[in-house]
Amino acid sequence: MPERKPRKDAVRNRAAVLEAADALFARCDSPDDVTMADIAAEAGVGKGTLFRAFGDRVGLIRALYEARLEPVEEAVTSGPPPLGPSAPPHLRVPALLDALLCFKLDNRHLALALEGTGSDSPYGAAHYERWHALLRGLLEQVPGHGDGGFAAHALLAATRADLVEHLAGRESVPRDRLRAQLADFTAGVLGTRREPA
Repeated sequence: MPERKPRKDAVRNRAAVLEAADALFARCDSPDDVTMADIAAEAGVGKGTLFRAFGDRVGLIRALYEARLEPVEEAVTSGPPPLGPSAPPHLRVPALLDALLCFKLDNRHLALALEGTGSDSPYGAAHYERWHALLRGLLEQVPGHGDGGFAAHALLAATRADLVEHLAGRESVPRDRLRAQLADFTAGVLGTRREPA
């Protein structure tokens, strides 16, 4: 029976792989350019290590995405307002969407890679379902929204990685302008937009 590597080696290898993948996605021209072989070489591990630890390229991308998103999720689940659970919906919804937009702007190629991996609908992905359920629940607390399912989909569509890449990359819309446009769109959906005096 072959001897298993000590747990600390597995942890160290996993960290090295995620760091290597993060660096490669950050500097690539297209997420499709990053292969498992590239990541293994960058991390200094064999390809077998990647497949044992993550299953496949999609599993690796998902693990990296989740690791990068963890601070946002912590802020949403247990942080202070406006992202945390004690904030009222009319403040929490725009804060959540702004956090997702900023995350996508900061991790454009990684987000594109994840959103482009599924053979099924992106709306069935676990990360999407989590955000949709949270937004839907918040929207249903806002008077006049009833079933917030459609509005939650529409708001999340504004933070899709392909749209963010198109606006920030191809159209060169500045970050602050994108954030302001999303805030304005969200306020319109929530009915909190203030008309100019």
